[in-house]
Amino acid sequence: MLLQSRGTRAGVVHPDQFYSRDTQHASSKKVRTNSTSQADPLTRKSNTLEMNRRKRRMSHDPQTKNSRRFIVDVDETLRIVLQQEDTDGDFQISVTDSGPKLITLGTATSNGVKTFDIRGNYMLSNLVQELAIARDHGRTRIVLDEERLSEPPVDRLSRMIATSFWRSLTRRIDGDGLEIICADPKNRTGHLTPRIYVPYSEMKMFEYYKAVAKQRPHLRLEVIRLPKECDDPAFVKSLNDKPGLLALAMEEVDDDMGGKALKGIPFIVPGARFNELYNWDSYFIALGLIVDGQVEMAKGMVEHFVFEIKHYNKILNGSRSYYLCRTQPPFLTDMTLQIYNQLQKSTPKEVEAANTWLKRAMRAAIKEYHTIWMVPPRLDPVTGLSRYHPDGLGIPPETEASHFTHILEPYAAKHGVSILEFTEAYNDGRLREPDLDEYFVHDRAVRESGHDTTYRFEKKCAYLATIDLNALLFKYEVDIATAIDILGGELDLEEDFNLSPFPPSKEAFEAANKSGFERSLSRKQTKEEWVKRSQLREERINKYLWNEGKKLYFDYDTVAGAQIPYETVTAFWALWAGCASEQQAFDVMATGLSKFEVIGGLVSGTEESRGPISLDRPNRQWDFPYAWPPHQIMAWVGFERYGRLEDAQRLAYRWLYMMTTAFVDFNGVVPEKFDAVKLSHMVDAEYGNQGVDFKMIPREGFGWMNAAYQVGLTFITEAMRRALNSCVSPEKFFAKGRMGVMDATIQVPIGLPDEEVFDPIDLALEAIMGV
Repeated sequence: MLLQSRGTRAGVVHPDQFYSRDTQHASSKKVRTNSTSQADPLTRKSNTLEMNRRKRRMSHDPQTKNSRRFIVDVDETLRIVLQQEDTDGDFQISVTDSGPKLITLGTATSNGVKTFDIRGNYMLSNLVQELAIARDHGRTRIVLDEERLSEPPVDRLSRMIATSFWRSLTRRIDGDGLEIICADPKNRTGHLTPRIYVPYSEMKMFEYYKAVAKQRPHLRLEVIRLPKECDDPAFVKSLNDKPGLLALAMEEVDDDMGGKALKGIPFIVPGARFNELYNWDSYFIALGLIVDGQVEMAKGMVEHFVFEIKHYNKILNGSRSYYLCRTQPPFLTDMTLQIYNQLQKSTPKEVEAANTWLKRAMRAAIKEYHTIWMVPPRLDPVTGLSRYHPDGLGIPPETEASHFTHILEPYAAKHGVSILEFTEAYNDGRLREPDLDEYFVHDRAVRESGHDTTYRFEKKCAYLATIDLNALLFKYEVDIATAIDILGGELDLEEDFNLSPFPPSKEAFEAANKSGFERSLSRKQTKEEWVKRSQLREERINKYLWNEGKKLYFDYDTVAGAQIPYETVTAFWALWAGCASEQQAFDVMATGLSKFEVIGGLVSGTEESRGPISLDRPNRQWDFPYAWPPHQIMAWVGFERYGRLEDAQRLAYRWLYMMTTAFVDFNGVVPEKFDAVKLSHMVDAEYGNQGVDFKMIPREGFGWMNAAYQVGLTFITEAMRRALNSCVSPEKFFAKGRMGVMDATIQVPIGLPDEEVFDPIDLALEAIMGV
């Protein structure tokens, strides 16, 4: 699937404009953000006979004519609403609050004499949000359009993502951006001095940051030059007590004195406690940025990954010092091609510029492929498949303080010391525990997989050739072949590194270790060799990961020599990558949908595979019943690739419904993940949830969740979008004989009994109470 930008939203008023002191607050005509799918022709039917079928209007139905305007005292109205409606004191208006869900505002046309009731959770929470924005802009009294309160929720959320959330999540590493980006909620060392680590060969950058530290003493910035071998495990462990930011790519710009200056290239962070550039988060974020027309931002993130491969030898898990040994699921090639297809190529000069950029990105991807994924320990030479298997020593320092308590307690008791004392002695090498060493080998692998944590990987992740990783690497091989074909059939490399033997085998590596590896500068890369690599990986995937009896892909334990039985939704990644045959695709879709599809989309795995949950065996956030944006997007694209667009649309609708109802019922929340069975963002797995801790107005959402919403809207039809605006349950929308007949004006299903006009508040309460 090649995403297309929706471009600029005409008629959308950004809060900065709406609440600026010089605006006239004229009501603007809102233009719906259309998806790329075709509207259902049935929705074009005349609705004259249906106009009076509804008993009541939902609070978020659109108002297109004669919209009221209110005179509002910002601080006083905020005080009244929060005092009356925010009964749990969290500075959010949600369906779990027990207030009357009613406030009266004076109309502007009557100078406040005549009043109008604002009713319902959605309109009241929107009122709080609008007042919070107005207060941000220093306004004490505003004229507020009713349209701002009754804006259809799909339009509102999509608008907020495009015009506010991405901007709030934007970071830049330079003198102007350091104060925000240096903050690290994961740093629990007690040493909060901000520091930045600069690659050994980037002397100009090193001098730049030294100058910034001198010019801005209030930052208390410590600037450290990394050694050449910056990802040596012992060195990385030595930084545990001195965590810091890793420098990223910069560009030269004109300064005010006719010279040149360095400036950080902006990028998007996931949000909440994740205040740095992340690897696989960035791929999905980039898809959302492309939909929203922010191609340059997405392109800049690729620039950072190219920089990381050059200086840190891999695309890092995240751009902090404690991630130097670890990468994450590889998406660089598809990310690059998605962006390349958006670049201007209408003139020879533009074509040359786009192709030059494509070359740089693919050269970096080829280096990452050969030096990270196709060498032991990540490569298993016997199967020829790859594994998550990072280097590292000691206990991962970025985890929450109590995360490993249950693991460390027996060892501390064995040595008669406290957990803190044991942790320090173990990390320093004064106490040795081989079994614990092996545990952390697998724990680091789980974190590299991005699926931290899950019972799927418990105590065995480093040994597993997973379907998700090998599908991604198949896609790398196909993408690199595609890019080389675009570039004329050959590609010369500019960095000197070892090329991994092909075909990979134990004997081939033994021979290369004796006689020397082939070097990257010895020849040009060709399309044909990468096609052969993809063909071989497809064969190995079929041999080791496909289960013909169960009609599903499984992970393969390279030490035990057998597939593991855990049923994972990442089986659908083979469809995204295109490495499944038509029959395999048909089988895995039929099997997978029966196992993973629930009311809110796709869960991470089956309940049976997860196993029983108890006090001694708590929930893991990447297991049933939790659902995550990457799994949804990968499945939508995979289903579409194999001709099952209707299934992709149904899955997208389920996910968007869950997001929209949470947004409507819980003050605009956009969380990191969901319980897709209960349709709830209030999860109780290990880390809880991210993106939910805000006051009055969501400022950021959460990176890949924002992207999933924008990408999901490109899959659904106009009829589906109208149903989402009225929070129509998937089970009701997809009921036999009811799907698709949606009136364009009244925005509820036509021809249903009056009692089946669904209230989103009722649906949310049903989910919360388990009704």
